[in-house]
Amino acid sequence: MVNNVSSFGRNGVHDFLLVRATAIILTLYTIYLCGFFLISGDIGYMEWSNFFGGLFTKIFTMIALFCILIHAWIGLWQVLTDYIKPALLRGSLQLVLIAVLLGYFFSGLFILWGA
Repeated sequence: MVNNVSSFGRNGVHDFLLVRATAIILTLYTIYLCGFFLISGDIGYMEWSNFFGGLFTKIFTMIALFCILIHAWIGLWQVLTDYIKPALLRGSLQLVLIAVLLGYFFSGLFILWGA
């Protein structure tokens, strides 16, 4: 039997719902970006800057980045727990992946909102 030390009280239904909810939000964000590309036609620096300068786009982008963080973490956690059996190796890989995912999130935060 697998020991659920790294689950922190989560269960499969919770993970399932989180992955589906984040996938829906990411799909809506993709549609939003595609709509911008279809409506704008020729996109230059000013159009791109104005688009991402809007408050709605900034907030929606941050929500999408957070959803990517959650979605990726659950998927990678499931893969690691299924296929990497040595606990030290699995824990090390999880730590590295958490650092990378948080790095992506905070990079997006600083790039989007300016430093």
